[in-house]
Amino acid sequence: MTITRIPGQTAIVLLASLGLAACTTTQTETGTAPVANVEAPAAQVPADIDTLFDRYDAAQLEMSPLTKAYRGIRDEDYGTWGDFSDQAEVREQALLQDTAAAMREGYDVAALSPQDALSYRLFDAMAKRSASLFPYRDYGYIFDQMSGAQSQLPAFLINIHAVQNADQAADYVSRIDGLGDVIDTLTAQSRERADAGVMPPDWVYPYVISDVRNLLDAGENSAVLEDFRGKVEALDLSAADTAALEAAAIKAWNASAVPAYQRLLAEMKRQQAIAPTDDGIWRFPEGEAYYAALLKNYTTTDLTADQIHRIGLENVARIHDEMRAIMDQVGFEGSLQEFFEFTRTDDRFYYDTREAYLADAQARLDAMEAKLPEFFATLPKAPLQVKPVEAFREKSAGKAFYQSPAPDGSRPGTYYVNLYNLKDMSKNELEALAYHEGLPGHHLQRTIQTELGDVPPFRRFGGVTAYTEGWGLYSEELGKDMGFYTDPYADFGRLQMELWRACRLVVDTGIHSKRWSREQAIQYLKDNTPNPDGDIRKAIERYVVYPGQATAYMIGKLKIMELREQARAELGEDFDIREFHDAVLLPGPVPLDILEENVEAWVAARSAGAAVASVQ
Repeated sequence: MTITRIPGQTAIVLLASLGLAACTTTQTETGTAPVANVEAPAAQVPADIDTLFDRYDAAQLEMSPLTKAYRGIRDEDYGTWGDFSDQAEVREQALLQDTAAAMREGYDVAALSPQDALSYRLFDAMAKRSASLFPYRDYGYIFDQMSGAQSQLPAFLINIHAVQNADQAADYVSRIDGLGDVIDTLTAQSRERADAGVMPPDWVYPYVISDVRNLLDAGENSAVLEDFRGKVEALDLSAADTAALEAAAIKAWNASAVPAYQRLLAEMKRQQAIAPTDDGIWRFPEGEAYYAALLKNYTTTDLTADQIHRIGLENVARIHDEMRAIMDQVGFEGSLQEFFEFTRTDDRFYYDTREAYLADAQARLDAMEAKLPEFFATLPKAPLQVKPVEAFREKSAGKAFYQSPAPDGSRPGTYYVNLYNLKDMSKNELEALAYHEGLPGHHLQRTIQTELGDVPPFRRFGGVTAYTEGWGLYSEELGKDMGFYTDPYADFGRLQMELWRACRLVVDTGIHSKRWSREQAIQYLKDNTPNPDGDIRKAIERYVVYPGQATAYMIGKLKIMELREQARAELGEDFDIREFHDAVLLPGPVPLDILEENVEAWVAARSAGAAVASVQ
């Protein structure tokens, strides 16, 4: 998954998706900073549509110091956080919708060049998806175990705030000093939502409380202060300047962050005492309509919850049959469920040390990188690093996720692996997980996207979940086509990962549409997957607080596979996998209907070219 948005806020998007998601990265400054306005009225629309998109991007950046940081922009806003108020979210939505309205009024899509017409359609679709969800913006959980602000804000400082000189170190201190106001703002919003009946289930709170206590109990050895010390001590500064900066950071942490986290802790304990036990968002006012809007947003289709549930059941049955073939291949005698139990519990399928896991993951990625030119004409330029999830958040974080590189080259793409419990990280899944998050999955796709120099910024830095996560899941199976998974247990792990995504269609819709309990969803995964109990529990807890997102993976992958096989059937010997991948990747993330159009256009052009060649 890619790192994603903190629900309910205008602006932390950690793109990735955690992954989790598929929208532009935005965040704005706490306070009443002026908001730049895009020239939305039709009379002011520029002749060049790219100029309109550039103005939108510039206005959005002025609202969003953290987006600037993700892109490697370090200007006068580098020491600020952004505005987390609802008013800021309203302003950002107005900017998007006003720009879209000006675009629709000012341009005839039929008269635009193919590239500009695609940008028009993508911006239009993005604005409509955003508008469909905006009425439910208060339904998001601000603090949860998956992408909660309590851990994502410190993670931003650690992973995104680069320190290359003393001024940037001072900006880091400024952000530590401003962290208290941000936490207090979000705590107040969370309190308002809880009092209105919008809060996560009771079992979420121990995770959030644990994250907060980890930061508080560490004192001056907190993950943030440790990170700051490491970054400052790497600079060429005098001992006195280094000591002064470190003292300033400690003072800011103790004066601002610590009291705010203490207030957050008290509020989380208050909410825990009154939190609901039901898990699905069906319990919210208009919960059914909210979930339908989420499914449409994440899958970019009109599939209903019942249809998605049924697709999940069908694919679970298919993958079980493929798993039985591998069970026969390795000579296991017994039922599929007994084989699941064997792979789930036998020590041979787990690592003894984190170092061993990381070394094997890196080796798999190195081998994959060497093979890429045979299957891809366009390759990423930014490097990829494999990194364990930081200790302060590893208990609550997901099992793996990806963070895109900075466009200026100052930060590599990062594949995060959660090694908190090695018994949740099967050797069998290692290859598929590395291919999904790294190469040829998220790192290849998102780096190519970031490196597209001739498209508007919203296309370089935005996303469409079904496309991005569909590509990640497609990459897992592509690894088999490329000659990997030579160990049958690794191939079983690939199927295990695909089965996981098929089951997501069942349990996500089960929880949020069919009113399944968390325990019922956990039992479904225990009965139908070989994953360990800890993995299963954490996954279901993710789907509870992140409704709808998990359905995008299999829906997107099935579409990419369908289009590839249709193209192969139509082109026959003229089918070129490298060209197919360019047709999918070079436009950047698109909704699935536009993806289909793009591939069909490539097939038509390839067929026409082949026909001309045969005549000649």
